[in-house]
Amino acid sequence: MPASSASPHPPLPTTVLLCGGHGPDGDRLDLRCDPSTGLIVDAAPQLAEQDGDTWVDCSDLVLLPAPVEPHAHLDKALSGDRAPNPKGDLLGAIEAWHAYRGSIDEADFAARAKAAALELVAHGTTTIRSHVDVGPGLGLRGLYAVASVKEELARSGLADLQLVALISCPLTGPEGAENRDLLRQAMAAGADIVGGAPHLDPDPGGATRDLVARAAALATPVDLHVDETLDPTMLALRDYAAALGEYDTIPGAVAGHCVSLGVQTPEVQAEIAAEVAAAGIAVVPLPQTNLYLQSRDHDVSPPRGLTAVAALHAAGVTVAAGADNVRDPFNAVGRSDALETAALMVMAAHLSPAAAWHSVSNAGRTAIGLPPVHLEEGDPAEILAVRGTSLADAIARASDERIVVHRGAVVARTTVATTFAPHPAPAPITAADLVPLP
Repeated sequence: MPASSASPHPPLPTTVLLCGGHGPDGDRLDLRCDPSTGLIVDAAPQLAEQDGDTWVDCSDLVLLPAPVEPHAHLDKALSGDRAPNPKGDLLGAIEAWHAYRGSIDEADFAARAKAAALELVAHGTTTIRSHVDVGPGLGLRGLYAVASVKEELARSGLADLQLVALISCPLTGPEGAENRDLLRQAMAAGADIVGGAPHLDPDPGGATRDLVARAAALATPVDLHVDETLDPTMLALRDYAAALGEYDTIPGAVAGHCVSLGVQTPEVQAEIAAEVAAAGIAVVPLPQTNLYLQSRDHDVSPPRGLTAVAALHAAGVTVAAGADNVRDPFNAVGRSDALETAALMVMAAHLSPAAAWHSVSNAGRTAIGLPPVHLEEGDPAEILAVRGTSLADAIARASDERIVVHRGAVVARTTVATTFAPHPAPAPITAADLVPLP
């Protein structure tokens, strides 16, 4: 079984030399990282060890830009056994979760969120953006709990966590007054990003405009669940792009899911993708959860439930894949591993391995407001070293043998040992065993 360990304390301020590995292109690559600056300070096919280096053997490992998770739900994670979803679809998941969430205390929220975050770190993810439910019967309880996990991860130097206030619907009309007030409270309480699911509101366009206006007033990013449905008449993504065009104070916009875009005609896909690109929206397909929840009412040739990845790429949109839910009512499985997400983007979205890894690493960093990592001098030292002979091989085998570097320091290391049962040596052949020829 794999054994994982994570550093309980901030690392000592020495340089870290990742030695003997190879880059995504297969060429030999050594990297020297400085935990005091959080940067890569030297990169070459071979670096000589220097005084102050902590030498880390990366033989037979591929060095990759560390993945980010642009769309998690740490408050929901690991709750599937307590909130079962026998229907298996999105409505069933929402019903199961809403029936359960009001009974959860802060300690439970925090314990599951921390466990899920550490799974992500052990697998190589060094920055996580998590949506956290805010709504009636729940208030800010989940937000406070996940915020405490954010502080603990920061103190220990393990990972960075961004929090999206995912406000419940309805948001519009008199019925939405309580939720609008809760969203104000959430942002004042320290949520980093305005969030919501306007396609679930009785007035999707109005809810979208309200959420964008709030982000503009606060000069914070906005990150919305958009069109999580195969209904081709639902296109709140277009409303989102139009609403963003009215403001210039929003530092980043993300649309998660965008499932219904995938069932439009190629002409409509191209038209909307151009609008999304012009509005500067990054789109985050979520293959694990969308493949799990969508298409359950299609008995023949079910759609894959993913957005129009090819059309968005053609329009120049940043497409950053995420894992979404993990072992909760919205996804019965999931392993908190960007290598799983990348593999699904290869198989279900038909990306090349290189493009798939870009979607879970640098595209994700762009989507959530971080500089890219090209494994060059001066880049952020956010690195995953994983067993493999190439990038494609690493994605395919998804070995648990990994070294994770965050802000220039090794924060997690997983080693794997495989043994095979011994086989007795074959008995020697004697003359009595030979059959004479006829």
